[in-house]
Amino acid sequence: MKHLDGRVALVTGAGRGIGRAISIKLADAGAKIVVTSRSRNELDEVVSSINKNGGEAAALECDHSDRSQSSTVLERSASSFGPIDILVNNAGVGSSGDPRPLAEFRDEFWDLTLEVNLTVPYLLSKAALPHMREQKWGRIITVASINGRVTTMHAGAYAASKHGVLGLMRSLALEHAAEGITVNCICPGPVKTRMNDIRVQYDANRLERDLAEHERGLTPIGGRLVPDDIAPMAVYLASDAARMITGQAYNIDGGICMA
Repeated sequence: MKHLDGRVALVTGAGRGIGRAISIKLADAGAKIVVTSRSRNELDEVVSSINKNGGEAAALECDHSDRSQSSTVLERSASSFGPIDILVNNAGVGSSGDPRPLAEFRDEFWDLTLEVNLTVPYLLSKAALPHMREQKWGRIITVASINGRVTTMHAGAYAASKHGVLGLMRSLALEHAAEGITVNCICPGPVKTRMNDIRVQYDANRLERDLAEHERGLTPIGGRLVPDDIAPMAVYLASDAARMITGQAYNIDGGICMA
């Protein structure tokens, strides 16, 4: 028996990268998956991959920069397989969208980053809690970042949002610890995604380094992570084996933050 049989998971930002990898691994463990993204084509590819492998998945287009869409996504998700048992807050805006010093920061990009990276996990977690509390079982997993622990240059909004989501996670974890609901974060280091590719190129240019050499030195282990390095932790935290783990933030970063 697959250990997540009978569970329903919602994974945001699941069209590609980390969200896609987590969705596929959760489905492999038996969960029914609802995936959200702005891109229907990417969502359909993820759903097709899961279904071809014997899983069950449904796609839900959602632009999480639009609060009216985020506010109804849990209700819309439930129409596919029922209420959400496992919420994976993965959708995010990276610093690569407009990296610059805070003194030159665009307020619009600040607002967008905080909305998607911090307010959306708040809204979705709040909406998921009634069902989780009723059944006395639930898993809320947020993909944060090592920039929730240490910052980096020209990423003020991103670092602030990721520090903030760790505080949100800990508050939720404490308030619902006695109700069978666990709330944890995963803090990836640099992962080979479309968004991170842009950031790595930006930093290599900023530091006047060769791109390949810069990438090799990004982690003590060497190089960048890949999305499949992150997904197993999400599956573990979603399982009953992790029932006594809550309020934690796990670094998966190639050795950057050894604390």
